[in-house]
Amino acid sequence: MKRLLAATQNPGKLSEIVSILSPYGFDVTSPLELGLRVEVVEDGRSFRENALKKALAYHRASGMLTLADDSGLVIDALDGAPGVLSSRFLGEKTSYAEKMKEILETLESVPDEERTARFICEVAIVKDEDNIWFAHGVLEGTVARSPSGKGGFGYDPIFYLPDTGKTLAELTPKEKNSISHRGQALREAARILVRLIETGEI
Repeated sequence: MKRLLAATQNPGKLSEIVSILSPYGFDVTSPLELGLRVEVVEDGRSFRENALKKALAYHRASGMLTLADDSGLVIDALDGAPGVLSSRFLGEKTSYAEKMKEILETLESVPDEERTARFICEVAIVKDEDNIWFAHGVLEGTVARSPSGKGGFGYDPIFYLPDTGKTLAELTPKEKNSISHRGQALREAARILVRLIETGEI
């Protein structure tokens, strides 16, 4: 079983990474298990840049094969906001309840057909400074009129999926992982990792 460091301090995100990658035969280790805490300034202009910054920082600190993701909510009616600033929207210490309240109030007069949005996830895999791979996932949806559901984390309660008639927060973890932006990106990452193991590159 290949050991892999998941470069995140977010327990919800870590749970999803473990759930999705474990069936592929990866032993996912968290920074907490290693007693590792790395401060990364996520000032990249894209999700990919931020994912790479996190993966490189944790790889340098641990020496391990490292995977990091950066993801966020892109709302068309807000010109792509909160985007790469999703976790820092209104400040890092602002709760997601407050962040969602601000978004919903801003979009209050926007008609349903113009509330289109998407979750984007970029994953970076770092073996060393010269061996880096990327994976990508996108989930299309709309911004709901009000929060609904207790599952997931972050903006999941206001991300509505027309095909299911539910928000992401109303799905079971299994249902969410099967369609989510992070699920898509992590499964692509798993396929990359499996191929690299088969070819002896990692």
